[in-house]
Amino acid sequence: MNAKKPRLRARLKEPVEIGWCELVDLPDLGLFGMHAKIDTGARTSSLHATRIKPFERDGKQWVRFHSPRSAGHGPQDCEAPLLETRQITSSNGSKQTRYVIRTVAEMGPLRWRAQITLANRATMAFPVLVGRRALKRGFLVNSGKRWLLGTPPKEGHGP
Repeated sequence: MNAKKPRLRARLKEPVEIGWCELVDLPDLGLFGMHAKIDTGARTSSLHATRIKPFERDGKQWVRFHSPRSAGHGPQDCEAPLLETRQITSSNGSKQTRYVIRTVAEMGPLRWRAQITLANRATMAFPVLVGRRALKRGFLVNSGKRWLLGTPPKEGHGP
């Protein structure tokens, strides 16, 4: 089972059609088969996280957080290098300061280094939101379809 991972790329060579929800992997965090809502109105992608705590490792800033849910497995603790903190205007217009991490993301044929904000998305149907920074890599969103890159397992959680 030593499948070779595709190399990191900035863009797709040819556009790929995706639906309004898809599956996303965040392998460096150990999160696979995450249900993601595709949101052309959001600039940055976001991951559901709680118990967010910054810390220092080898002189660099990191963040530790709890990922309460994923379609493929139960809750788990994650760690990632901290890129920055950023002011984000949420969908309801409120401003929040959020931690931003950079981690590998995989969706369909593309594997790239993504910027992802950490936010409590407990009231949202999807634990991951994929924003325009990721979509501009060559994804075309068809809002009338879903799961074009692969369907979630029947026993999975989420919509």
